[in-house]
Amino acid sequence: MTEKDYAPLSSACVRGLCDKLYEKRKFAGVEIEKMVKDFNDANNSSQIKKLIRVLGQDLMSSTNPNVKNGALMGLSSVAVGLGKGCVAHLSELLHPMAACVREGESRVRYLAAEALFNVLKIARGAALPHFPLVFDALARLAADPEPQVRQGAELLDRLVKDIVTESGELEVSALVPLLRERLYARGACARQFAAGWVAALDALPALPLLPHLRDLLDPLLHMLDEPHPEIRRMCEVQLNEFLRSIKKDPSQVDFQAMINILITHAQSPEELVQLTAISWIKEFVELAGRGMLPYASGVLCAALPCLAYADDARRNIRETAATVNFLLTKLVADPGESEGEGEGEERLQLEALVRVLTQLLRHSSVHTKVAALDWILHLYNTLPAQMPSHTEAVFGAVVASLTDPADDVVRRALAVLAEICSCPARPARTGDLESSPYYYKFLRALLRLLAADDGLLEDRGAFIIRQLCVLLNAEDIYKALASILVEETNLRFAATMVDVLSTMLLTAAELHHLRLQLRRMDQPGSAELLRCLYRCWCHSPVALLALCLLTHHYAHCNALIATFGDLDITVDFLTEVDKLVQLIESPIFAYLRLELLGGPQSSALRGALFGLLMLLPQSDAFHALRHRLHCAPLQPCLVRTESATSTSNEIDLEPLLAEFQRVQEAHRRYRLLERARPAPAPAPAPTLR
Repeated sequence: MTEKDYAPLSSACVRGLCDKLYEKRKFAGVEIEKMVKDFNDANNSSQIKKLIRVLGQDLMSSTNPNVKNGALMGLSSVAVGLGKGCVAHLSELLHPMAACVREGESRVRYLAAEALFNVLKIARGAALPHFPLVFDALARLAADPEPQVRQGAELLDRLVKDIVTESGELEVSALVPLLRERLYARGACARQFAAGWVAALDALPALPLLPHLRDLLDPLLHMLDEPHPEIRRMCEVQLNEFLRSIKKDPSQVDFQAMINILITHAQSPEELVQLTAISWIKEFVELAGRGMLPYASGVLCAALPCLAYADDARRNIRETAATVNFLLTKLVADPGESEGEGEGEERLQLEALVRVLTQLLRHSSVHTKVAALDWILHLYNTLPAQMPSHTEAVFGAVVASLTDPADDVVRRALAVLAEICSCPARPARTGDLESSPYYYKFLRALLRLLAADDGLLEDRGAFIIRQLCVLLNAEDIYKALASILVEETNLRFAATMVDVLSTMLLTAAELHHLRLQLRRMDQPGSAELLRCLYRCWCHSPVALLALCLLTHHYAHCNALIATFGDLDITVDFLTEVDKLVQLIESPIFAYLRLELLGGPQSSALRGALFGLLMLLPQSDAFHALRHRLHCAPLQPCLVRTESATSTSNEIDLEPLLAEFQRVQEAHRRYRLLERARPAPAPAPAPTLR
């Protein structure tokens, strides 16, 4: 370039400006400063613009770092020479400087920071319209790999913060996207810089960040996983400050815009991130109230798994999650309120909530599964009009929970299933289980589970049915199970199930009233109940005999025992007889032993017991029963026994004896097929006709 091309700069000034030595560049800068003052005093704006163009475009376009350094020195000198008048030329001054922060030469980047500092120190608040440009350049300098450049950026950073603080006129909405981008940056220095700016802006009452928190919350929560303790601490402190501000002025907070961010981070594997997010969710539920109902599914998806934590390290997370669960439950506590006010933003998204709860039933934690089942039961209790339409989605998952090894899970699952079966009867509260489309469906599903898993039947079958008899009507449960088992084609399972039901009927405290009803036979429907049970109990000879003893049908007991000689007397059969004798010797059958003293049926009872005695080998049970019979007087005593009051209620069971013989014949053929079967695969069982 010729001297004319540099005008109004002389060639000597340009050479000095682009020299390697700082003193020569500074001398040239002083010359430019004086030149600018003269132009300014003469109101010669065209020459000033031309000078800025030469420095900012012509010299700056050079690939030589020294030339760029000179251009930066020259632009700084122009700003100093113009003083406050530089405001009119800020765009032309700042853009070339900001472009230099991307240069590969670290010295150029450092001098760019210095030049920006000089210009902004003069322009102060007038530079705020160019803040996005300045902030981007500053952020790049703060993350520079060279320590010297970062030191220069620190000085510039303090100056810019001072300018923002004193002016209070920054457009926060324009800055937030820039902050958000830097908070997501990979470099620790960039994140630290951005976190520092968030703290600085939040400290300014004139520049509230709370309305823009939804754009900053996600990156700030991500930074809690920062490996650098200092940055992590900065972020934690700032989030706590934001939370305090939210509690003081919740009206400025868009809870709905941030809750999903918190839900995501509440499922983080990092302890600090998870604790912070779940703590925020707790505050959101308290402050926003029913406004959180549309997000209940997500909140529970995040909170309920936290109930699984058993270690002290995560105790705070577990306790906070439990509080969230409790608070959310209270929001759906009043059925009238839930149905009447569930419109618009406060409407509970029931389908999504049910889907999440059923998914949580597959969680490994007992506490999580119990909480999910409690929620499902709570929904049925508080939303009786809406929940039946979601029963199909719930039913299978809850039935599957019956196989859970934890008693608490099984109890809750049974409570839910009992509520499902009772739903149609809710308006009248009559317990009309027969009207429920899920009543028999549930019992059949339960029996399928028990049939498929011998361990489940042995370990939990009795427990499950006892709980059902507490939750629902015991008589209805026994009648329904009996009617289903009558049609069961797996005869081995049917016999085993009848033995389980019989043992519970005779011994379980939960079935005390049902035992009394069968003993006294004085309730409406008692006769039909006995006939229903008799048909089913035909699968197990000893269970049927026990039922007849319970109901004082001693003459029929004799008839039954007379047919036992035609049965296969197996070890299992004798074991069941042994158990029955032990029951007869227990307090449960005290009334029966008293009937040996006299009464209209004492003779038939004596005959039945002697029949049992003849079936037994000479075991302990044999000797116990023989001693009992020897203690009974030969002549009846004047004792008023229970059978004397129930004789009038005795039912003619003789027509059912043929049913017993038919069923036992089917069992005999079933056992023959099993013995002849070469492979372990189950053979088709004979059906009862």
